[in-house]
Amino acid sequence: MAEQNDVAWHYIDPGKPQQNAFIESFNGSLRDELLNEDLFDTLDDARRKIALWRYDYNAVRPHSSLGNLTPLEARRTIAPPEGSAPGALALKPFADYQSQTGRLSL
Repeated sequence: MAEQNDVAWHYIDPGKPQQNAFIESFNGSLRDELLNEDLFDTLDDARRKIALWRYDYNAVRPHSSLGNLTPLEARRTIAPPEGSAPGALALKPFADYQSQTGRLSL
């Protein structure tokens, strides 16, 4: 599939997980919060528990790398909802107001 889309492969050097820190962090969270904590009785049980963990990871739990937003909240701040007219409901920030994070707030 990668070859069909002209995507170059980049391998990580053995013993150098810092070259792919994002996925290593995700794998560690998955292992520590789910795989080391739960037993799976059936394939359906594993699918259910993984789906619940994935929802919690993406929509409930804040991530420090995203300014303590959930990935879902962070995505909403940078991408308009699908099907929305560009700028139709956009609010303009007040330049004289700054939140505690030092960013403009809508």
